[in-house]
Amino acid sequence: MKLLRYGQSGREKPAILDASGRIRDLSQMVPDFAGDALGRESLNRIKALDLAALPLVEGEPRLGPPIGVVPKFLGIGLNYRDHAEETGMPIPEVPIVFAKASSCVSGPNDPVLQPKGFDRMDFEVELAVVIGTRAKDVPEARALDYVAGYTICNDVSERSLQKGGPGEWIKAKSHDSFGPLGPWLVTTDEIPDPQRLDLALDLNGARMQTGSTSTMVFGVAALVAYISQYMTLMPGDVITTGTPPGVGMARNPRVFLKPGDELRLTVSGLGEQLVKVVAEG
Repeated sequence: MKLLRYGQSGREKPAILDASGRIRDLSQMVPDFAGDALGRESLNRIKALDLAALPLVEGEPRLGPPIGVVPKFLGIGLNYRDHAEETGMPIPEVPIVFAKASSCVSGPNDPVLQPKGFDRMDFEVELAVVIGTRAKDVPEARALDYVAGYTICNDVSERSLQKGGPGEWIKAKSHDSFGPLGPWLVTTDEIPDPQRLDLALDLNGARMQTGSTSTMVFGVAALVAYISQYMTLMPGDVITTGTPPGVGMARNPRVFLKPGDELRLTVSGLGEQLVKVVAEG
């Protein structure tokens, strides 16, 4: 299933794509895609619905992030071998886990804001994992059972904060709009193997990033199992799993985002994001 949320920011309604790619409203069936609504029982109820009987959403409404409440927004650093190599960093021996503030979550086509003084904003196309069931100390062999589905994330980063000064990643990655998610949450039944997905990012029509989740240092199951040793993962938690090579800071000359830039991000089976960078103010 491809689950989504549409409408004005802060007033989104849950919906689903039908077989023809049309949006069908689910607000009478589920209040939002958050908490227990992301669990297996809830998803099975939605899967059993006759989509043709659901109200059709007309036009082209704004798409919000596909998750209504993101309790924790976690990222993984240097999780693609070829990305680690391009930055000159060693391959991690264990996952590098960092946090993004959940307030940075935005929709898949919402503008990315450039605040004053943020002159080294970078792009990162990533596969994001959405937790569906409370997970604590789960074994890797069963870790995917706790996943509701997958979506696209752009892990926008201000490199001057990440690499300069104290180098606190959370400040570099948490400004409003620095966490676009979507366009939809694709449930696990449509993605049988998350380690066989292609990723790509275009900047103003030019290909910047190309990669495959097959080159992850730590796969999705390993990440869920590892993180669940240190904190309880809750329904709606998002783990964005790292980026392939081609980021702006690793290029010669470097390429950083500026107002007017347009980004297109794709991941196999997960749709695409189309976002524009605008000056905040």
